[in-house]
Amino acid sequence: MDTILKTKSVTYDLSKRTHIMGILNVTPDSFSDGGSYTTIEEAVKQAIEMEKQGADILDIGGESTRPNHQPVSIEEEINRIVPVIEAIKGAVNIPISIDTYKAETARRAIQAGATIINDVWGAKKDPEIAKVAAEYDVPIILMHNRTNKNYQSLIDDLKDDLLESVDIALRAGVKKTNIILDPGVGFAKTATDNLVVMNHLEDIVAMGFSVLLGASRKSFIGHILDVPPIERDNGTGATTCIAVQKGVQIVRVHDVRRNVELAKMMDAMLAGGIAKDG
Repeated sequence: MDTILKTKSVTYDLSKRTHIMGILNVTPDSFSDGGSYTTIEEAVKQAIEMEKQGADILDIGGESTRPNHQPVSIEEEINRIVPVIEAIKGAVNIPISIDTYKAETARRAIQAGATIINDVWGAKKDPEIAKVAAEYDVPIILMHNRTNKNYQSLIDDLKDDLLESVDIALRAGVKKTNIILDPGVGFAKTATDNLVVMNHLEDIVAMGFSVLLGASRKSFIGHILDVPPIERDNGTGATTCIAVQKGVQIVRVHDVRRNVELAKMMDAMLAGGIAKDG
């Protein structure tokens, strides 16, 4: 399995340690941080802070993906994200990912400075997005999603669904080394389904692609802990720890500092390295 994540600005060897993607939503209605970073100044300040805290990638989204979210037009989404990407690109040194399933939004984001595409529909909602990834030679994250929860065998069906996304990407000309898989925790899955997926992350890792987990502050954590989204960072930390143990290379989180420390500690313990006394 190739574990090199190569962007236009930075190349990461994902086999060396767990990498952290920080979430930066420039939306008024995202379930956790909606409305917090809707001005360019607020977004740039948060981006700089996330880089200081150890984020390896910044994931910028202009449309909420929470359940029952209000869809926005391509024009509105582009107007939200392009000025922010342009401003952040000049303020940080880490790669920017665009969280969108729309090909034109992805194209405009890349032209503005994004170097990774993160598609919550795995190139199935708008297959042209895979052609954009191929044209600009950028990594694309293909997340598992579907319009129903009718699984015959959850993990087998999930893998089959992901392979359909992989096929779309490869046929569009995306290099295999530019494909990252995301099991889609929190999407088209019950709370129990999400726990099953978390317990079988190694099966996704075994598919031969780099894997990203995006479980931060998701509802299944709230279902277990009975806390609102803003209070789910400890629960998120638990998902990060099991993800590291099962071989996931990238975790997408809201609370960067906490998860950087947790991942670093997990990496050290799993490697069996010797820490300094004290």
